Amino acid sequence: MRVHHKVCCGIDVHKRSVTACLMWGPADQEPQSETRRFGTMSSELKQLAEWLKQAHCEVAVMESTGSYWKPVWNILEGHVRLILANAKHVRALPGEKTDNKDGKRLASLLRHGLIRPSFIPPREIRELRDLTRYRRKLLGNGAAERNRIQKILEDANIKLGSVLTDVFGVSGQRMLHALVES
Repeated sequence: MRVHHKVCCGIDVHKRSVTACLMWGPADQEPQSETRRFGTMSSELKQLAEWLKQAHCEVAVMESTGSYWKPVWNILEGHVRLILANAKHVRALPGEKTDNKDGKRLASLLRHGLIRPSFIPPREIRELRDLTRYRRKLLGNGAAERNRIQKILEDANIKLGSVLTDVFGVSGQRMLHALVES
């Protein structure tokens, strides 16, 4: 098979640790590899970034398992070219998948150009997405609470919703305050 990357890294991401397998060597020879384990705290991930930088790593790959890949991506971004592989796609590729060998398997697949990268938007867009998703969640929580209050009012036979367009408008809020005070 054709070698696409002379120096690459496969990163197996877990909650508390990452296992990185650095693979290098000429295209016409069996590659050499070195595997190291790093913690997932920022300082430890920075050590991983420094290790990859010193090894002149061209590209690193990790699987998109849960959300554990995000902090690793955020620290390594800018230090090395990153590829996020879809877990289903990687599992479908031939080869034995075991926890002990995942990093080496990912590095080997990447070395031969067999991993299709997932689209990861730039950091600014990712941050904006997080904010808009959080805003949508907050708005949804507010709507759920308003619905809960209206249900409690209906259960108590207080039919504000029947006489007001918006129970939580100015008039509705004045009526709710008057009910609370009485």
